[in-house]
Amino acid sequence: MAHQSVVTPQEEDFPRWYQDVLTKAEMAENGPVRGTMVIRPYGYALWERMQREIDDRIKACGAQNVYFPLFIPESYLQREAQHVEGFSPELAVVTHAGGEELAEPIVVRPTSETVFGEYMAKWIQSYRDLPLLLNQWANVVRWELRPRLFLRTSEFLWQEGHTAHVDQADASAFAMRIHLEVYNDFLMNVLAFPTYLGIKTRRERFAGAVNTMTCEGMMRDGKALQMATSHELGQNFAKAFEIKYLGDDSQEHYCHTTSWGASTRLVGGLIMGHGDDNGLIVPPRLAATPVVILCVKEDAAVDAAANALAAELSSQGIHCEIDRRNGSLGRRITDWELKGVPVRVELGPRDLEQGMVTIVRRDSGDKAPTPLAQASAEIVLVLERIHTALFERALAHRDAKTHDVTTREEAREAGQTGFARVAWDVIGDEGEQELNAAQLSVRCLQRADGTIPDSQDEADLLCIVAKAY
Repeated sequence: MAHQSVVTPQEEDFPRWYQDVLTKAEMAENGPVRGTMVIRPYGYALWERMQREIDDRIKACGAQNVYFPLFIPESYLQREAQHVEGFSPELAVVTHAGGEELAEPIVVRPTSETVFGEYMAKWIQSYRDLPLLLNQWANVVRWELRPRLFLRTSEFLWQEGHTAHVDQADASAFAMRIHLEVYNDFLMNVLAFPTYLGIKTRRERFAGAVNTMTCEGMMRDGKALQMATSHELGQNFAKAFEIKYLGDDSQEHYCHTTSWGASTRLVGGLIMGHGDDNGLIVPPRLAATPVVILCVKEDAAVDAAANALAAELSSQGIHCEIDRRNGSLGRRITDWELKGVPVRVELGPRDLEQGMVTIVRRDSGDKAPTPLAQASAEIVLVLERIHTALFERALAHRDAKTHDVTTREEAREAGQTGFARVAWDVIGDEGEQELNAAQLSVRCLQRADGTIPDSQDEADLLCIVAKAY
């Protein structure tokens, strides 16, 4: 059934398209304070699925969940010079509470390295206490001058991992493990999304880190989005907070620490990485509702068949909704397409007479008349095909818009509409400043084979240049 799209086409106005999808798919709205957001049930259900998938992977790496306070004494941030300098412009500071001026201002956490550091120093005595692997799911506040829902908001939700290790090798290996086994695995196998893996330049890395690893995704408009990061903090925070341990050599040593995080920005990445002119497209393994059964007409036999199919899918672990609403079929189809539900099953009295249903794929729009008796088995296969197709579509889009160039000028030009890949030697620190002045940035550095380098001083590195959200 042909129906008119209710969102602005991407080609016409991508930011408007994004805003339309957020509103019309009932994902989120602006909060009452500038830069805050209200996440609606459908948007929050997607975030909960992301949380569950990421949390399972974090626990499989051995980390345990904790909770730390929202309020941090300002003096904690002052202890690590680069850290406070990096976050100063974004801090929200409480100076009054309980009707009185506070003796010491309190910072609303922008990230929690400092407060974790304070307590890690208490909890770690011996090398036997290491590694200490902690993670928290929380909200953080970074005062945002140009807010955009899910992408950049003054308050957002995330997980932040904080770990302490006996030496640099152990810390580095764990940060890499998180990057590959948690973030990259989630992005590829749940979000159906390819990213460029690499390290940040000194100019771009996290404030106070000695190394930052990143997963950089390409959105449908050719811009970059940083999807997740892992940081090696060296001994910077350990020295600032006296995080020490007694080694098996009976000497005191400073720990090496890491931190790593992914946020509700992933929801923005989902929308902009997979969406089309009909709205959201949700990968099946992420979808809270992978299947909707659309009853074309109010009819007892149709209702019974829909219930039976839903029960069959449920027994295979696939949650499905039945849409029995009255009203325009076209309008209902549009609603489900906006929400990006992977599979729609259309079922009416005429279909039932023939013992058939129609299975419709959200990603391609393909419609397949299918015997009702085989529908649940076919839907299981279709869901897997959609995951693969979405990944391949995103990969093809990224590769088509990634241009190998040899000069700074070519990098600046290619980075306007996609990604430029160029030798890091050609760009260097000076070229990076020039790119920044043109609203471009070096998104990551990687080896020629796409693997993650140990440092930006390795020979023959490539850099990915792009405009970014």
